[in-house]
Amino acid sequence: MLAAGPAATLAQVPQGGNTPQPAAPASGPTYADLATLSDAAELVVRVQIRKTTALRPERAPNVAPGFARLYVEAQTLALIAGRSGVGGAVTYLVDVPLDPKGKVPKLKKREFLLFAKSVPGRAGELQLIAPAAQLDYTPALEARVRPILTELYAKDPAPRITGVSDALAVPGTLTGESETQIFLTTENRSPVSITVLRRPGQRPQWGVSWGEIIDSAARPPSPETLRWYRLACALPAQLPSSANLSREAAERRLAAGDYAFVRQSLGPCERRITQG
Repeated sequence: MLAAGPAATLAQVPQGGNTPQPAAPASGPTYADLATLSDAAELVVRVQIRKTTALRPERAPNVAPGFARLYVEAQTLALIAGRSGVGGAVTYLVDVPLDPKGKVPKLKKREFLLFAKSVPGRAGELQLIAPAAQLDYTPALEARVRPILTELYAKDPAPRITGVSDALAVPGTLTGESETQIFLTTENRSPVSITVLRRPGQRPQWGVSWGEIIDSAARPPSPETLRWYRLACALPAQLPSSANLSREAAERRLAAGDYAFVRQSLGPCERRITQG
């Protein structure tokens, strides 16, 4: 066993949740893809393929056209992160695209990074958490994944955002002055709120408070960090009308506009291999 016990394990990862991310390649997984896979995985494992066996069509009825389902036997090279142990040898199923000649590609001796979970009662058997959860291993890919895992395995990671509960825009005493508070709902019910401040002659300022206290000096999350991912990939495209507590039409428009300003500032949640 490379790791054991119920406690989460993160192998050889430097501390610090806002470690800069290496630049993403022009193709392949985006930061959001890797964060989605890492967040859902119980185990992140580097393996080398020893043997593959293509399943007969009757044993893999739901395989997409142009793909084959393989039973894979692999050697564990490293447990990158895990909430449980993993053995020196693992098995799992994976769907792979056929080559241009319609044949199953040769994977023996190739290395992959798996995002998986263990199968209860079946030692050494893994289940990939998504169709795209087997990625070709490279040191550069591992370097991109590790900072994400560092934040996810931190003592108090940023919670999953589930929606917007309330939003209220309050005009100030001066023309063009206002403050909008946007309160978010989270999976673990921990408070998260967004504040947007407008001052005459100044650019709008906004920030996120990750706790009970609303910090007027809060700042936006850095791009390609877990906090950025939680917001950019979970907030609805528009402020829900039911969440807008402002009564006056002008104030409701202001709250909706400030929410749109925050969404635009966060930028798109780009994905290539996963779904939100």
